[in-house]
Amino acid sequence: MGFAAAMLLQPVQLKQRSDFAELRKSPVFEFSKQRRGRRRSVVPVARLFGPAIFESSKLKVLFLGTEEEKHPGKLPRAYTLTHSDITAKITLAISDTINRAQLQGWYNRLQRDEVVAEWRKVRGKMSLHVHCHISGGHVLLDLIAGLRCYIFRKELPVVLKAFVHGDGALFDSYPELEEATVWVYFHSNLLEFNRIECWGPLREAASMGPPPPAAAAAAEEEEEAGGAAVERPRRCEADCKCCFPPQSLIPWKHDLLDEYRGACSGD
Repeated sequence: MGFAAAMLLQPVQLKQRSDFAELRKSPVFEFSKQRRGRRRSVVPVARLFGPAIFESSKLKVLFLGTEEEKHPGKLPRAYTLTHSDITAKITLAISDTINRAQLQGWYNRLQRDEVVAEWRKVRGKMSLHVHCHISGGHVLLDLIAGLRCYIFRKELPVVLKAFVHGDGALFDSYPELEEATVWVYFHSNLLEFNRIECWGPLREAASMGPPPPAAAAAAEEEEEAGGAAVERPRRCEADCKCCFPPQSLIPWKHDLLDEYRGACSGD
């Protein structure tokens, strides 16, 4: 069950305690309790990746044309992660580009709950760039953009842990990659959700999640005021050996302001 179906569900009256107990066991839903008079109702809200706890037994890893222990500063390396609401399993494809075949089908195109990421070396420094589609493409996603943004932010630490666990041979060979900075791109046709966030070192981002809202807001205000906010890495303008890969492996726009303008103009 995904966003599309969950948003069509109305609060369900629980006539028996056993009904509520069974629903609470589901890895697909989290619940918001409401009272209507003396009766209790429950509103199911679909999760993206099940409980916000990483379970290695639910992770399926596919290596597609990529050697496990090759440093991503020398060979392209991308992650494509999708989730099955039916089996509660997570599939992670590790390849030299995003796995488009994994994203096909009407269900995936409707849900848009995939996470894609790539390793980039910019001016000699490694960083992990993670992309999530919040809204745009069809009206349903626009209506629940706030909910989607909230759930993506809540569940992304699970995704980052899946990257580290699934690509374990790489991190065993190059443990310093866990100190690489994580940049998260939230793509939306609504300006308030269309943003880029710095989540700090991968090790911390996977364990503690996003920066506190107050810290993120302070950094944003500092950047708008021309202060020394954390700057997103930008590759050298001329050809060089300190930046890799030459072009992004992910065909989504990385300048999110341009993306927002394009969405608003209907481009």
